[in-house]
Amino acid sequence: MRRLVLLLVLLGIVGLALELVFLEHTEDFLQWIPLAALAAGLASGAVAALRPSPLAVRVFRTIMGLFVAAGLLGLYLHYLSNVEFELESDPALRGVDLVWRSLTGATPALAPGALAQLGLLGLLYAYRHPALRRFPATSGDTSLPEER
Repeated sequence: MRRLVLLLVLLGIVGLALELVFLEHTEDFLQWIPLAALAAGLASGAVAALRPSPLAVRVFRTIMGLFVAAGLLGLYLHYLSNVEFELESDPALRGVDLVWRSLTGATPALAPGALAQLGLLGLLYAYRHPALRRFPATSGDTSLPEER
C-alpha cells in the first residue's frame, strides 16, 4: 500500500508540474515556488522509491511538508490576486459578494490546494516508514533492543 501511495504522489507531481508549465506559471519568483517544490519532490520521491534509506525518507517528508506550506501560500496569493482584480473592476464590492467573486475569479483560487493535498499524501507515505525504524526487525528475533 505504501508504494502505491508514493506512486500516486509521483504521478500527481508530474501532472501538476505539466499543468503549471502549460499555463506558463513562470511570470515572477512566487510563481516558480511550486515548480521548484515539484522538482524537489519528484527527485526526492524517486530516491525514496529506489533507495528508501532513513535520510531519503526524511528529506522526502520535509519536502512534502514544504508542499503543504507552499500550497497554503498559493491559496492565499491566488485569493489576494482575485480580490485585487475584483476591486479594480468594481471598487464598491465588499463583504460576502467580494469573497464570492474572489473565490470564483479569473485565477483559480483553490488550485494550489492540489499541491498541499499531494504533500499530505506524501506525508502519509512517510508516516512510520520502515526505513525510519531505529532498530530494524530481524527475522525470528522478537526481543527488545535492550535485551539483545
